Amino acid sequence: MDQISAPSFFHGHDGLWFYSSGTSDSIKKGNHHLPGMYRSRLMKKTEKRRHIIQLIATIVTNGYLVGFMQGKIQSGEQKFVCVPGLNCYSCPGAVGACPIGALQAVLGDRKFQFSYYVFGFLLFVSVLLGRVVCGFLCPFGFLQDLLYKIKSPKIKVPVKLDKGLRYLKYVMLAVPVILLPIFLANPFGIAPPYFCQYICPAGTLEGGIPLMLKNESLREMTGWLFSWKMFLLILTIISSILICRPFCKYVCPLGAFYGLFQRFSFYHMEVDASRCDHCGACEKICPMDVEVTKNINSPECIRCGQCKSVCHTDAISAGFVLGCGGSCKTCKKEKEAGSLEQFYAERIKEPSLEIEIPVTEEKENGYRDLRLLPLEYIFSLDV
Repeated sequence: MDQISAPSFFHGHDGLWFYSSGTSDSIKKGNHHLPGMYRSRLMKKTEKRRHIIQLIATIVTNGYLVGFMQGKIQSGEQKFVCVPGLNCYSCPGAVGACPIGALQAVLGDRKFQFSYYVFGFLLFVSVLLGRVVCGFLCPFGFLQDLLYKIKSPKIKVPVKLDKGLRYLKYVMLAVPVILLPIFLANPFGIAPPYFCQYICPAGTLEGGIPLMLKNESLREMTGWLFSWKMFLLILTIISSILICRPFCKYVCPLGAFYGLFQRFSFYHMEVDASRCDHCGACEKICPMDVEVTKNINSPECIRCGQCKSVCHTDAISAGFVLGCGGSCKTCKKEKEAGSLEQFYAERIKEPSLEIEIPVTEEKENGYRDLRLLPLEYIFSLDV
């Protein structure tokens, strides 16, 4: 059996162990990867952490338990405070107002005045977080994530159809949320919240169903509108099992608004071209089908962090930044001055141990890949 003499293990960040028996050419050619078992473990850890934050956000924004028990909508001055995610005002447990519902309410009032509070809140959240809200703070986004975990055949929407449907959420934002409340009012000069009343499945799930279950008088008044909203809810649930976050991708006007300011938000993500080896793992794992290496700050990105957790060269960074966020020409030139060899030289702290590892297969060019191995794997080797 062939052996490679004295390959070196080095301890890097995040508890990873670097093993290299190749040459610098192998690094340049991108012949290195994170083992599937460790990549999967890291990805699951990131996803679990995100789901915990989503759960906490859902509980906090729907923490009025008395409302669920009594079947009544909470009232009070605090309900005029908007929450960042899509969470129906009519939900018995809601402690705040949905920004989309609040926006329609002020636009549809006959005494219409520009609402500095609602627009100011939306702009503040957009510039501060962008679509981080969609990935971490939205209860309805959390529901879609859970539904997609149900084991079933999954549907991949054709690229051309997918790109066309993505514009639908901007139509939802422009027409039923903004234009109709302004220009289409009843004889009393008041416009209904068109999106909430005729389209939004979150309102049916969070508000309509709980209130119906607790109030017999409401059940007797159900008609075609409730049946229509139930149909849309069922359609959303089924599609969420088959397609990852279909409501977020194609329908949600709140996500559309946040996405318009994604590129300018303080929370920024960047891809270091000098470290990226274009393995494609980040784009394969992306739930929103973003072209990560080309446009990581796309309006479609929900900042879930899956691409960052799966990147084995640590080419993707995320965090709050001021200024250009590394997207200007000067910053890009500075990044391009680096190399993968420099990256590994910086990350490797000190040699830990040297052992011989049996090799059953040798690459045609005579070297093994650069590998990242978990510590327990190293000590399980029979050497």
